[in-house]
Amino acid sequence: MDVIASRARRRIQAEAPNPDADLVVQRRVVDAFLAASRAGDFEGLLRVLDPDVVLRSDGGGGGPLARPPAFGATAVARQIALTGPRFAALAQPVLVNGAAGVVVDAPGQPRVVVAFTVSGGRIVSIDLIGDPAKVGGLELA
Repeated sequence: MDVIASRARRRIQAEAPNPDADLVVQRRVVDAFLAASRAGDFEGLLRVLDPDVVLRSDGGGGGPLARPPAFGATAVARQIALTGPRFAALAQPVLVNGAAGVVVDAPGQPRVVVAFTVSGGRIVSIDLIGDPAKVGGLELA
């Protein structure tokens, strides 16, 4: 079993796309994602999502972010279209590990940092980080 898991990890790492280095390109793609999210624009979401996009959530093991990853543009767009209009309206641009991202501070909800990986002008991964132990004490400029 360990051999299979090890092979799978190596394969995923080998296939990980190189992120676009240009922060302007990243921000433009993330902004288009947010605009489509705010409008509940399913087709607009599909245009900015890579066909193999993955959406991961880290809520610290509980709460609304405690769910399995979503894979593929259609599944991710469906999930974002459901919650996006409410939360995207509250998104503020930030840098997350040197890349375009957002932070969402919704009243009565824990802060969520959203990290995007953009490659080839499309979003290949979205990481929602809402674990209070990880984002609770962040000071944002």
